[in-house]
Amino acid sequence: MPEYLIYFNQQWVGDHTEEWFAGRGPLARAVVDEMKAAGAYVFAGGLEEEDGPVYSADPTSGDVLITDGPYVESKEFLGGFALVDVADDEAAKMWAGKVAEACGWPQEVRRFKPRPQG
Repeated sequence: MPEYLIYFNQQWVGDHTEEWFAGRGPLARAVVDEMKAAGAYVFAGGLEEEDGPVYSADPTSGDVLITDGPYVESKEFLGGFALVDVADDEAAKMWAGKVAEACGWPQEVRRFKPRPQG
C-alpha cells in the first residue's frame, strides 16, 4: 500500500490559548489511536518549535557542510506530521480530514514515491 505524509506548517496553527491547545490534545490522540486500530498508523509527531536543535547538511560545495539552523531562510517551517500506510488517496484524505478536525488547523497530504524493488 502507498504511504502518505500528512503534515502542517507551524504558521498554519494560529494564535490560541493554552486551554484551547489542551482541549485539542485528547482529540489528536484519539485520531492516532483510531489510525492504529485501523492499521494505517506508521508514525506521528510534533516538532520542537524553538527549543529543539535545527541543523542543515549542505553538500553543494563538494564537502558536506553541517551548520546550525535551517538551510533555507523561511517564515514557514514544519510543525508536525503523521505517516500513514493506506490503500489509496481517498483513505489518506479521510485521515487528513480527521487530523485537521482534531488539531483545529489545516493539514496537507503528499504521497511518497514507491520504494525501489530489490
